[in-house]
Order: sequence, then C-alpha cells, then structure tokens
Amino acid sequence: MSRIAPVVPALLLTLTLAACTGGGGVDGTPGGSGLRDPYFPKAGNGGYDVTHYALTLAYDPTARHLTGTADITARAGKDLSAFDLDLKGLTVQDVTVDGAAARFSRAGQELTVRPRDELDRGKPFRVTVRYAGTPETITDADGSQEGWLYTEDGALALGEPVGSMAWFPGNHHPSDKASYDITVTVPQGLTAVSNGELADRTTRDGRTTFHWRTAEPMASYLATVGIGRYEVHDGTVGEDRLPVYTAVDPVSAKDSAAVLAQLPEIMDWLRYNFGPYPFSSTGAIVEREEDAGYALETQNRPVFPGAPDTITLVHELAHQWYGDSVTPKTWQDMWLNEGFAQYAEWLWAEDHGGKSAQQRFQELYDHGEDEYEDLWDFPPGKPRSAAEISANPVYQRGAMVLHKIRQTVGDDAFYDLVQGWAAAHRHANASTADFIAYVEKQAPDKDFSGIWRDWLYGQGRPAHA
Repeated sequence: MSRIAPVVPALLLTLTLAACTGGGGVDGTPGGSGLRDPYFPKAGNGGYDVTHYALTLAYDPTARHLTGTADITARAGKDLSAFDLDLKGLTVQDVTVDGAAARFSRAGQELTVRPRDELDRGKPFRVTVRYAGTPETITDADGSQEGWLYTEDGALALGEPVGSMAWFPGNHHPSDKASYDITVTVPQGLTAVSNGELADRTTRDGRTTFHWRTAEPMASYLATVGIGRYEVHDGTVGEDRLPVYTAVDPVSAKDSAAVLAQLPEIMDWLRYNFGPYPFSSTGAIVEREEDAGYALETQNRPVFPGAPDTITLVHELAHQWYGDSVTPKTWQDMWLNEGFAQYAEWLWAEDHGGKSAQQRFQELYDHGEDEYEDLWDFPPGKPRSAAEISANPVYQRGAMVLHKIRQTVGDDAFYDLVQGWAAAHRHANASTADFIAYVEKQAPDKDFSGIWRDWLYGQGRPAHA
C-alpha cells in the first residue's frame, strides 16, 4: 500500500453559526453536555440542532496525521451563553462563532464553546473549529473498535455508536441528523471514499481532493471515510438508474466480485418489500478482513471487513431503510435497527429457497440458546448496558418480535405495515414507543399487548411461541 508524501498543511475547521448578536450581553444559559441517553449519557449536547456539517480534512497516512476544519451550521433551541460539541482527542487550534473568535475549553469528550455574544433562540448560527492531530481508535464496551481505524494503506472511520467524535467535532447522538459535505485530501494515488455522491475530484501538487456530498439527513454515527488504494466501480441500478459506487481493497476484490454483482438484484428485492429507496445513491466499501471486525451500515455505502456473503449484504442494505433513514431516537431503540435488518435476512432466505421465517422463528424458540447462549438473557427493547446494545437478543429476539407481529396481522398487512413505517418516519427519528403506537394504529382490531409484554420487554423465553 502506498506511502505518502508531504504532510498537508493544517486545514481550517470552521463550525459556522449564523450571525446572532445578543445586543452586547450574554444573558442566555449553557446548552448542556450530553443528552442523557440511557447508555451514553454524555453523547450529544443540548440547546441546539445541527442542520449541516461541512468537513474539510487532510490525512497523511505515513505520519498518521489528520488536519481538519469543521464548519457547522446549527439552530439554537434556546438563548445560549455557551454550547458543547463532542470531540475526543485531537488538538483544537481555534474556534469562531459567526466569524468572531470564541473562547473554548476541553474536558474529556466535551469541547465547550463560549461565543462573544449570546445566540438567540430559534436563530441559525455557524461555528468554525480548526483542529489537528492523530485520531484515536476507540474500544467500545463490547470490545469492538471504532473511531479512526488504521489500515495498511490508509484509514477507515467508523462511528457506531460514538466513534465519529474521534475525527470531527459535532453533536454526536443519533437524534440530531444533518446533511454533510465531506472533503478529504490525500496523497495522489490514494482514494478517499465517503457517504453520498462524489461532487468533485481534483489533483494538484501531488495530492488529490475528493468532495463527497450527502443531501439527505444523516446521523453522525453513519458517517464514514475510507482512505486507501481501492478498485472503484460506478454505475447505476434499476429503472430509475440509481447511482452505485463501490470501492474495494484489491486484496478483497476477487472474492467480492460475485457478491457485489448481486447488488442490483438485492436492491430490487428490498425496494419491492420495504418501499422506495430513501437515498440518492447506493454502493459499498470493502476493506481487508483485518481492517475492521464487523460490517456497518454507513449511509449510502455500507462497510464490510473483507468480502461479504450475500446475506450480510442484504442485512446492511436493509439498514438503509431501518436505521439510516428511520433512525432511533436513543440507543435503547437499537432493536428497531437490528431487528428489522435481521428479519430482512429471514425474508430473503424465505424468498430464495432457504428456510421460511416461521421455521427460523421456531428453531430459535425451541433451541436458540444452543446457537446463541445469551438469547434469552434480556429483552430486545431494554438491553442491560451499553455493552449489549449489539448483542444477540437485540438482533434475533428483535426479529422474533417482528415475526410475532406478522403472525398477528397476516402477510399482506405486515408488508403494508413495514413499508408504511419506513415511509412515515423517512429521514427522521423514531422510538420504540412510536413504533408501538404506529402498529396499534394500523391494526386497531388486533391485540398486541402480549407481544410487547412477553417478546419485546419480557425477561427470559416466553411461555408460548
């Protein structure tokens, strides 16, 4: 893999907050650090809502050095005397608010910004943060790694659940979605891949700059950057000629080819079952197997550690509807991501000569603990800790909840329900309470109380399948 040349000069990370002058005094209150998420109480920040991130990054793989400018557009939710951004590691060089220098301080993952003038409630504002350093690789409570992962020829940024704060400052909670422009400069010969569509690519003085644009709202944990020597393929799928962009590490290219060739078929199947695709492009990033320990549904372009199999590709693409477009309000709602994607696996198998969803459900009920020893340890709607939000009960029992709903309403009503759920909360956030209310409204003549009590929130294996 390539070794790059000169270190790129530090870029200006500008978080811009549109002009909001408070008449010379600061009478507002601080926005607050953390949104008191059930599992990540310090994630996100109060007092404002981000509408757009413009990230300008440069990376030197040889020195493992990142420089950046974050230009963040937001709207104040109340009169603000100060507000926090999440940023773990890296060195902040300066901060401006609406073009004026702002005081700032660091404490743990909190970057507290004190603008010169109060930010008025309801008004847009812009912040500019310049930063640089060696990004951190974060080890999660379950032992997996996220944040900035170092690869043989570059890097890979993964953000679920809190890793995005390792490479850019922001409001890093799934409840605050925004559009993105991500511009990355790398040594010539390397490719920088991100979410959305490639808006521009230029090469100058031995460096290449890639500008990626994501117009649809995206939670920060779904943002990604892959830097390396990739085999790139772009084209279209479907009658609407949806753009497809895949970037594959050459080591994984041969084994990936047959599976990625199925992407058009999978996308057609997903659209038939779950409704219109919610984004303006699709694709994949395939790294080497050792570069990441898991696949992730990064928006528009899921990431895979080595060549994926068909069912994993189905799973991560299904997340584009459930998780990426319909995004959880808190990390306690994780089963709404993984239960749907897991059930998509069952439906794919059912439609392609494998076991039916009913067979898979019954197998898990009868002998699931032999396959997943933790299957009945806790209910999918309430993991016991941050270490368990991606554990088997969230995936497998989450899918079992959906199958119980299908049993209750019948196939036609079930597909109407899941398509309607994706449409009703398209590009928005939704909670488990929202889902329960939606299901009960769509089928008012059915009794779902036992499903919620025994399958979604019940301890241990339910008494009856």
